[in-house]
Amino acid sequence: MRIGIAADHGGFELKEIIAKKLHDAGHEIVDFGNRELLSSDDYPDYVIPMARAVASGEVERGIAICGSGVGASVAANKVSGVRAALITDAFSAHQGVEDDDMNVICLGGRVVGYALAWELVWAFIGAQYKAEERFKRRLKKISILEDKPGREKGGETGRI
Repeated sequence: MRIGIAADHGGFELKEIIAKKLHDAGHEIVDFGNRELLSSDDYPDYVIPMARAVASGEVERGIAICGSGVGASVAANKVSGVRAALITDAFSAHQGVEDDDMNVICLGGRVVGYALAWELVWAFIGAQYKAEERFKRRLKKISILEDKPGREKGGETGRI
């Protein structure tokens, strides 16, 4: 699998470890940076290009890491076509892909240890979207928001 990975200073060390383990497992890794530990860097500078690569199909999945994982998640989700989530447990790592077609996993480099991070990433990349009708229906409702920013409700029922 071709996987994009990006991190700021808060996730730099974890990014380096995860990228090496994925490479050693036979995956092609595209590193969007940062490529050196700089305490002055900003996660959007690395996460957004990686998220754009996921949305365009340049990479199949993405891994975004910052100190807590929250900022990386916020940034990645601003890119249309990206479905990113901050993940802290193995169930959500695979369920997010299977049911919600999650294509970017966000991790907190200062929150999760290396062993847990690897378990989460492995569950994420091993999962496949189920594409059941109910999952497609839900994603279609989300895509309406991406296509028409600011439109959160439609009709009197409050449904999209």
